[in-house]
Amino acid sequence: MNLENPYEQLGIPENATFDEIQTARNRLTQEFSNDPKKQEAIETAYDAILMERLRMRQEGRIRVPEGIRFAEQRFSQTPPSSPPISVKQPPAWLQNFLDTPSRADVLWTTGTFLVLAGLAGLSVNYASFALALGVVASLYFLTRKERKLGRSVLLSLAGLTFGLVIGGVLASLLKSQINSLPLLSGEILAAWISFVILWLVSTFLR
Repeated sequence: MNLENPYEQLGIPENATFDEIQTARNRLTQEFSNDPKKQEAIETAYDAILMERLRMRQEGRIRVPEGIRFAEQRFSQTPPSSPPISVKQPPAWLQNFLDTPSRADVLWTTGTFLVLAGLAGLSVNYASFALALGVVASLYFLTRKERKLGRSVLLSLAGLTFGLVIGGVLASLLKSQINSLPLLSGEILAAWISFVILWLVSTFLR
């Protein structure tokens, strides 16, 4: 082995890559595992090549790939943050009417309109009376929220009208099925639909 040329000592060309240098060193170390002097010579040649490559790099005689030269920069860069997910909000005019009721409020309105629905189911005469009480209950629950009587009246009447219209349409569509039930009529069905609408209005609107 020529001690003056570490490349020849490792059996590699002078333009060998780092992987080739590493492979040659490992191969020779294993080959001469029983010869401490040759192993020392191999390590000396290996260190000499590394020192020469480092000096050449500092002098700008060899070009180091960007991925190696700026490895710290590449891994320290903060990944771009994903844009926040925007949740569509309802229009401002609708937000003024929507309400987030407490559990107690929901229980009060639910219990009230269930009692009225039961009263309406007794007979057609009771249905009209129960509907009148339903409007009064809706007025009470709505007015209690923001003390706006005018808005409460409009919302209650709109809910009653909407419920009666939907109930009337359903009653006409289900006329044959309704007539087959002894205790049910179109008026009672319309009243029950109206109670559902009034419950929604008085619970989730303001």
